[in-house]
Amino acid sequence: MGDHDTYMGLALEQAREALLQGQFPVGVVFVSDGRVVVSGQREHSSEKQELVNEIDHAEIVALRRFLAEDTAIESKSIVVYSTMEPCLMCYSTLILNGIRNIVYAYEDVMGGGTDLPLDQLHPLYAEMEITIVSGILRDKSLELFQRFFSNPENPYWKDSLLANYTMKQ
Repeated sequence: MGDHDTYMGLALEQAREALLQGQFPVGVVFVSDGRVVVSGQREHSSEKQELVNEIDHAEIVALRRFLAEDTAIESKSIVVYSTMEPCLMCYSTLILNGIRNIVYAYEDVMGGGTDLPLDQLHPLYAEMEITIVSGILRDKSLELFQRFFSNPENPYWKDSLLANYTMKQ
């Protein structure tokens, strides 16, 4: 469990940095053979919060960096550490790119994708074996999301199922 805490701590650093920039506090690190390969956090293509980019989630940003490095590291050796459960888009993108191990801190009750019943889908997905570990440093991640949702200057997902759930924790 110690390694999970260490690497999730690094993902939390990414999330804290995102929060300081007024971004949704999701941070991610990709780890292979005991070393961080890449990290990422949510990015917006615009300075204006009302023009939210729903493509550049932290997991996608990190995956693009990993793929751009032209490294010999195999995707199946990567463990992804994320401060929030990957959404359906991020989860499917990660697994389609060969990542099979995902560790997250805080559950996404509104859009989390890790409970997708892969065995009930078409063969491409049904044959994948994915390892998911949840709840690592959950309270520290929860605190960042509570700070985000309690800030009146952050309209992102205000009054959503996720925001309401988070504030009741």
